[in-house]
Amino acid sequence: MISDRNLFDRLITWYESARAERRERTKSREVDLRCVSPQGQTSLYPDDLPLVFLTRNNVNLMPGFLAHYRSLGVTRFICVDDASTDGTREYLLGQPDVDLWASALRYGEARRGSLWREALFARYGGDRWYVNVDSDEFLIYDDCESRTLWSVIHALEDLKISRLPAPKLDMYPVNLRTVDVDRLNTRAPWEVADHFDSRGYLLATDARAITVKGGARHREFESDLELIKYPLIFWDEDCRFGASIHQPLPYQRNFASVLGALLHFKFFADYEELIEDAVADRQHVRGSAASARVTEALTGTGALQLFSYSSVKFGGSKQLLRLGFITPIPKGAAGGKR
Repeated sequence: MISDRNLFDRLITWYESARAERRERTKSREVDLRCVSPQGQTSLYPDDLPLVFLTRNNVNLMPGFLAHYRSLGVTRFICVDDASTDGTREYLLGQPDVDLWASALRYGEARRGSLWREALFARYGGDRWYVNVDSDEFLIYDDCESRTLWSVIHALEDLKISRLPAPKLDMYPVNLRTVDVDRLNTRAPWEVADHFDSRGYLLATDARAITVKGGARHREFESDLELIKYPLIFWDEDCRFGASIHQPLPYQRNFASVLGALLHFKFFADYEELIEDAVADRQHVRGSAASARVTEALTGTGALQLFSYSSVKFGGSKQLLRLGFITPIPKGAAGGKR
């Protein structure tokens, strides 16, 4: 079990966390944010389950994204739109359960979005659970097809766990050239980009967090991007993202077993346009470097083909449980309601 770390490892984690927290306390947290929704910023009630997300040019995924998390029990979406030009902002302005925020800063200037997230947690209030993802990330956990996130939260509270670790699994269709992106308007994205790599991942721990690397982008482009994230998090006054959203502070809270997975939808028929935008925009420093490697591969082959002997078709949470990507979450004593 990841949580079964020896005393020496725990002491190193405590020391690293204390040093990082001291550095973070000296930094200014001021950030430009303004709510552009017609209703303005809404208030959260104790039985609300809010989701904070960042987006840029993801209008095709928005119907499926909102539907998925609504089905998991999310009651309020809190979004920062990073200068979208494809209709994403206009779409979200028409959603009554979305608080849409804009900023004069860009993603890179906002410390890869972390300053936006921290500012929103401060505005909406701490000492509560948040879902914390990007607009192309869909959280899957044991029995999520019939079990809401409140049931998961109660189980985590019973286990004294305040963060749910989840690796990102890159999803892709068998044939990128022929996939119909318009199907995303009426179908779940895993019915369109329906395959992922079933092997080729490395899971380890360091002093700060769990680390997971591998998958389709590593296989095809030798990408070493970190895959682990913490999409369900209890946010209080001790929490900060620090240097990386993959290693939130305090570090001591980052070592629960991997209880979920984030299906990551980056590859559709319009992938070339999106990759060119990421490279030109230069807001995702490491991400744009990875996109540049994809562009180099396209220059050599003329097409991107991710399907391989490692590929399997996505078959729901029980499949991920069977393959070992996620571990079971026990039923909480309080059941599935707040």
